[in-house]
Amino acid sequence: MNIKFDARRFAKEVNDSRRLVRRHGERRANLIRRRLDELRAASTLEEMRYLPAARCHELHGNRSGQLSVDLDHPYRLIFVPEAPVPVRDDGGLDWERVTTIVITGVEDTHA
Repeated sequence: MNIKFDARRFAKEVNDSRRLVRRHGERRANLIRRRLDELRAASTLEEMRYLPAARCHELHGNRSGQLSVDLDHPYRLIFVPEAPVPVRDDGGLDWERVTTIVITGVEDTHA
C-alpha cells in the first residue's frame, strides 16, 4: 500500500529514528515503525484486517472517515484513505479498493 503523510513534521520523525524515539519513546517508536511496515507490505487495506495485533478499524463519531491501528494503549496510528474514498454500494468503505492512505498522526483517541 502507498503511504503519504498529511504533516511534514511527522514524516520527518518517521524517517529519523532518534527524533521518533525522543518524541514517542522507544516502545511506541518501534510500534510505529512496525505498523508502517505492515501497512506498506499490504496490497490493500483489507489485508490489515487479518493482523490481530494491529486491530485496524474504522473510527466513529467526530472521527468518522478515519481509521486506526493499535500502538501502545491508549495510542493509535491514525490515517484516512486517499481521496476519492472507495465506497461499496451500501455506502461503507470498500477496504479492498483502498491502496493509498494518508497518515494524520499518533493520538489517544479516547481522550
